[in-house]
Amino acid sequence: MLLANLAILVLAGFVGFAVISKVPNTLHTPLMSGTNAIHGIVLLGGIVVLGTRLDLSAFDKLLLVVAIAFGTINVVGGFLVTDRMLGMFKGKQPAKAGKGVQQR
Repeated sequence: MLLANLAILVLAGFVGFAVISKVPNTLHTPLMSGTNAIHGIVLLGGIVVLGTRLDLSAFDKLLLVVAIAFGTINVVGGFLVTDRMLGMFKGKQPAKAGKGVQQR
C-alpha cells in the first residue's frame, strides 16, 4: 500500500511539472489565483476538521494547526504575489497636484 501511494505521488509530481511547464508566462497569474482558491478550500476543511472531530489525539491536533498555519501563509502570500504581478500591468497614472509637487 505504501509503495503504491508513493508511486502515485511521484507520478503526480511528474505530471504536474509537465503541465505547469507548458503554461505560458501570461497565464501564470490566473493559474496562481485559481490555486489560491483551491488552497482556501483546503484551509477551510482543516479548520472544520479541527473544530468538529472530538477523537483527535494531541499529535493530530498539532499537525492540523501546523497545516492550517502553512496553508494560511500560502494563501496570503499567493494573493500578495498575484496582486503585485497584476500591478505590473497597470498603466502609469499622472501625478496629482497635491502629491510630490510643490505648489507656490
